[in-house]
Amino acid sequence: MNTGDILNRADKVNFMGLKDNPEAFTRMHGFTDSGKSSNASTYDRRYVDEETERSDVTGYGTEIAYAFDEMKDDPVHAVLVEVADDEIKGKKVTIVTVDFSKPGETDGTYEARKRVWSVIPDSDGDSTDAYTYSGTFKAAGKIIKGTATSTDDWETCSFTEKK
Repeated sequence: MNTGDILNRADKVNFMGLKDNPEAFTRMHGFTDSGKSSNASTYDRRYVDEETERSDVTGYGTEIAYAFDEMKDDPVHAVLVEVADDEIKGKKVTIVTVDFSKPGETDGTYEARKRVWSVIPDSDGDSTDAYTYSGTFKAAGKIIKGTATSTDDWETCSFTEKK
């Protein structure tokens, strides 16, 4: 990749842990939406001796909107479908986002970020072409920086925290 090249959306890929405290993460196939919103909280004020307002970021309410076409026997979809269909409360998942545009220091590794998210289902069955589900992952923990590696051509990955 050269300086100034535009990144492809597929250069940043999400992988989800299928159980609590996972060591392996499964690629999130079939998602038609995975856009992240920072939802920054700000402290805004205007000082009497200044003509313009000042703002400082004081926190974040980060979330990822998700939508996917349900695929038979997809283990990631199965987790999210179960939460929506059975109205499960309090479900959290761990997601690793791998940035394939940023190789790690060791061959075959890439920069990655891991975070725990709350699963907030929204709707399903909105399309006549495929059975779809949508919702939001809301941050339920801090970002952990590290690297990811894979032994199966990135169908799954493992995560190592940066020291």
